[in-house]
Amino acid sequence: MGASIKHLFPKVATRLLESRRLLTLILAGALLWSLLNVNWAEGLVHPGGWEALGQIALALFQPQLSPDILAAGALASWTTVAYAVTGMTLALAIGLPLGVVASGVLTRVSWRRRLNVGAARFVLAFFRSIHELVWAWLFVAAVGLSPVAAVLALGIPYGGILGRIYSELLQDVPEGPLRALRGAGASEWRVLWHGRLPMALPDMLSYTFYRFECGIRSAAILSFVGLGGLGYQIQISLADLNYGRMWTFVLFLILLVLLVGGWSGIVRRRLVV
Repeated sequence: MGASIKHLFPKVATRLLESRRLLTLILAGALLWSLLNVNWAEGLVHPGGWEALGQIALALFQPQLSPDILAAGALASWTTVAYAVTGMTLALAIGLPLGVVASGVLTRVSWRRRLNVGAARFVLAFFRSIHELVWAWLFVAAVGLSPVAAVLALGIPYGGILGRIYSELLQDVPEGPLRALRGAGASEWRVLWHGRLPMALPDMLSYTFYRFECGIRSAAILSFVGLGGLGYQIQISLADLNYGRMWTFVLFLILLVLLVGGWSGIVRRRLVV
């Protein structure tokens, strides 16, 4: 009787955690708690806020397009892209090997597999649990306003995110071709290289491009701590209440994201064909 209860409890706990009703109740409770903690007695918008919002909206139709502003936007865009590319390169160097280990596909030994998977997933969770802006403040305090701080602040949390997704994609590939490789005498490393990676590559590449788009936006946000780039220019424009110039730099950021999105679509279509 006691043994059956012990076996029953994990199943009940799993069903409870996976219950849609429980998730709905948690989300509804969080929303209700948030609404109750809003000070409704005070205005949600500070005095003059609507007027400032109107000025910002109108400035969208009057961006500053003078040669010096466009040159500053091009230079800031190049800095932002450089941060994003270098940060994503570091993220790949972190996420790919840790993702492979976290997937548990390299060994069939039970205890070794659990140890490797647990350790790798803990590291990945630690990396991605801290926001890149917090990492930026930490590295700015350590190394100063250096591009190294921006690259590390972007590469570490994104490496944790990529590693987690890569591990799941490698686990979800069809088992049929893998069994055929094992039947031919292939080791788990060869199964990974010739089986799992080729089948998971389109999805891995697609998600990597998506994170690269996010990386450009994050690189712009990191600029707000003084590391240069589009975010820094937007911050200066906002401080000067120069909303027309601000929208010029925002449009540069939008253009960068659209270019990366188009590039990723072309690469994905070529992989599928």
